[in-house]
Amino acid sequence: MTIPQTPSRSALPDVAFDAAAAARALDWVGMSNIALPLRIAGGDGTPIQVAASVDVSVNLRDANARGIHMSRMYLHLQNAFASETVTPAGLRRALQSLIDGQGGISNAARLVLRYEQLLLRPALASHNAGWKRYPVEIDARLIDGHLHLGLRFAVEYSSTCPASAALSRQLNAERFAADFAAAHPLSTAVVSDWLASERGMAATPHAQRSRADVRVELRPAFDELPLVALIDALERALATPVQTAVKREDEQAFARLNAENLMFCEDAARRVAAALSADARIERFDAEVAHFESLHAHDAVARVTGHGARE
Repeated sequence: MTIPQTPSRSALPDVAFDAAAAARALDWVGMSNIALPLRIAGGDGTPIQVAASVDVSVNLRDANARGIHMSRMYLHLQNAFASETVTPAGLRRALQSLIDGQGGISNAARLVLRYEQLLLRPALASHNAGWKRYPVEIDARLIDGHLHLGLRFAVEYSSTCPASAALSRQLNAERFAADFAAAHPLSTAVVSDWLASERGMAATPHAQRSRADVRVELRPAFDELPLVALIDALERALATPVQTAVKREDEQAFARLNAENLMFCEDAARRVAAALSADARIERFDAEVAHFESLHAHDAVARVTGHGARE
C-alpha cells in the first residue's frame, strides 16, 4: 500500500496571495469571540487570571491584497498576554506586533477584550464579605502609532423612588394622626412602640435593582487601567451598591442608605456624571442608568455624556 506523502511547506498552495477580484481597502478584518486567558489586576493589585472573549482585527490598506495573515495574527494574540498583566503599555505592544506581522499591508490594529472582574466587597455592618462580578470590555486601537483606549463596565445599585417615598410618608402621617387623635399628651415610649409595630408603617416606597452602564475613553498618559478605581468611585457616588454577604444588621444598614439616597434615574445619572467628570484620567464618558421599575412594567432610563477633569 502506498502511503500518501505530506506535501512540503513550499508546495502548499496559498490563495491569499492572489489578486483581489474587486480591489478595495478594508476598514477592519479579523476574528471575533476568541477564547483567551488574561492576566488582570485584582482588587488589591495582585494579578489574577480570567477567561476572556477577544475580538482582534487589523485594517487592510492595500486595496490589491486579497487578505490578511489571519493565522499569524491569531498566534501573535495567543502569546501577547501569556505572562504579563493587561496594561496600556502591554496593549500597545500587542497591537504593534499585530500590525508588524502583516508585512506592510496594515497600519492599524484593534483588540476588544471582554471578561468579568471579580471584587471582594465587605458587608455594610457585619464582618462578612462576598464576591461581586462586574462585566468589563476593553477596546484598544492603535492607528498610525496613536493608542486609543476605551473602557466599558457596569455597576448595579438600588434605587428608591423619591415620589413614592413622599407618598408613603403622607400615609404614615395620616395613620399616626388617626391612631393618636384622642391621645393627649403623648409619651415618647408610646410613640416609639407604635412606630415599631405594623401600624407604624402604612406604606413603603418602591425600590428596585438598577444599573449604570458606563463607557469611558481614557487619556493615554497612565500606566495602569483605572478600572477598580472607577468602579469604586461610582459605587461611592451612587451610595447604594447591591450587596453580597448580608446579615440582619447589613440589611438594616442597606435600608438606611436607601432612605438617605432617594433617586430618580435623573438623580442617578447626575451622580454618575459628577464622579466621572472629576477624574483626570478620562477624556470623555458616556453613561446610561436604568431603573428596572417595580411599579411599572417598563424601565426608567437616563443618559449623560461629558468630559473628565482637566489638570
